[in-house]
Amino acid sequence: MAISSPLGSRQTVAALLTLTAVTGLVDAVSYLRLGRVFVANMTGNVVFLGFSVDPRAGLSAAASVVAIAGFLLGALAGGRAAHTLATAGPARWLASAFTGEAVILGVVAVLTGTGVLPFAGTGMAGGGSYATIAALAMALGVQNSTVRHLGAPDLTTTVLTLTLTGLTADSALAGGPGAKPDRRLGSVAAMLAGAGAGTGLLQWWSPAAVIAVATVLVAAVATAFLTTVPAVLKPPHRAPRPALQA
Repeated sequence: MAISSPLGSRQTVAALLTLTAVTGLVDAVSYLRLGRVFVANMTGNVVFLGFSVDPRAGLSAAASVVAIAGFLLGALAGGRAAHTLATAGPARWLASAFTGEAVILGVVAVLTGTGVLPFAGTGMAGGGSYATIAALAMALGVQNSTVRHLGAPDLTTTVLTLTLTGLTADSALAGGPGAKPDRRLGSVAAMLAGAGAGTGLLQWWSPAAVIAVATVLVAAVATAFLTTVPAVLKPPHRAPRPALQA
C-alpha cells in the first residue's frame, strides 16, 4: 500500500532526487573501490553473479552474493519499519528510516576512514571488504524499501530501466499519452550526476570521504521529513445563529 508523502509535491521530488544522486555516489564507490560490485543496483549484481562463472571475467561471485544478502536484510528492516511506524505518521516513519540509513552510511564512513573496514582497491573484493559491501548494501536496501512504500511514481531512486522505458514508450512519438517526463528525466539526471560526482571525487578524495558526502545528503532528507509540520485541523465553519427577537 502506497503511503502519501507528508511533504509538498516539489519537496518530495527534491528529496527523492537527492536519494537518487546518493545511489550514484555510493555505487561509484562500490564498483570502483570494492572490486566491481554494486550495493544499490541488484540487477547488476545478479548479472555479475552469472558472469563470474568465467574466471577471466575478474568478478567476485562472493562479493555479489554478500551485496544481495546485505541489500535484502536492509530491505527487510525498511519494510518492517514501514508497516510498524507508518501508522503513527508518515513523517515519523520516513524520518526514522532515512535517519537509520544515514547512520549506517556514517558508521561505514568512519570505520573505512580509520582503516577498521578496508577497501579492495581496483581489483576483486577481498575478505575484509565484504563487511563494507554488506553494510553499504544494507543502507541502500533500507532506502529502496522505504521509497517503495512511498507513493511517488517514477521516482524509485535506484532502477532506471523502467524509467527509461516509460519515458519513451509513453511518449507522444510512440503514440502514448505524452505525459510530462520531468520526473523521469530528473531521475536519470540525478543518477548520472551522482555517479559522475562520485567518480570525480574519488580522484582526489578517499572513498570514506565520498561516503560521508552521501551520509550528509541522506541526513538532509531525513531532516526534511523530521521537521515536517503536520497540518492543523480547523474546526468546521458554522453559520452565526440569528439574533433572538425581543
